Amino acid sequence: MTLSGAAWLGVAAFTAGAINSVAGGGSFLTFPALILAGVPPIPANATNNFAMWFGTAAGARGFKEEVRMYRHVLWPAIAVSVVGSLLGAALLLRTPVRVFALLIPFLLLFATLIFALSPLFTKRRSHGASVHTPVQLVAQFIVSIYGGYFGAGIGFLMLAILAFSGLPNLNAMNGLKNVLAMVINGVALVPFIAAGIIWWPQGLLMAICALGGGYLGARALKRLPQWLTRALVIVLGCVMSVYFFWRLRA
Repeated sequence: MTLSGAAWLGVAAFTAGAINSVAGGGSFLTFPALILAGVPPIPANATNNFAMWFGTAAGARGFKEEVRMYRHVLWPAIAVSVVGSLLGAALLLRTPVRVFALLIPFLLLFATLIFALSPLFTKRRSHGASVHTPVQLVAQFIVSIYGGYFGAGIGFLMLAILAFSGLPNLNAMNGLKNVLAMVINGVALVPFIAAGIIWWPQGLLMAICALGGGYLGARALKRLPQWLTRALVIVLGCVMSVYFFWRLRA
């Protein structure tokens, strides 16, 4: 890893940590940054998973009181998330590199659409009892498979699931979402580490910078209107999607 490559990844991870702390969508920056730095697509996905896990874990701790109130909702969702994440990670490891490279622009575009449309999903909340239904658990299982395979956008998908489950507390929804994302990403790391596909120097550097961005960079981003931060993330996702579609044609 060159000095310029390290600086590029560090800046990308720091910015992603700040973005994740106020809006989400930091992987739209870090995953393409790893590929542009020369990391192959599948190791880039696994390394990004590792680097962003620490910020997710830190975010989960910030909502521990709200999470404790709804632990009856959390445990069944954790159980299906573990199984789904392992399946998704196993599927990624069995995907040929060329096939995954072809999927990258479609996955980025899908995640961008999820991010852009997520307010429409999460506004439609029921104010009834907070329960985990079979439909919710099946949806969580499917999201977990996607999370183990790629991961970008799972937070917005899980917020939509929790909103439809009847949770009236947005802080609780964010807390549960962070815990489940931590589980999905953490479980997926086990087969990634066993397969030896994580690029550790890049991953460790980005993990440290992402934590710093989450703590320091968020102060600057919080001064911006949230709609503007969201708009910047959506534009970034669209630009990255177009770029990787262009690479397919090149």
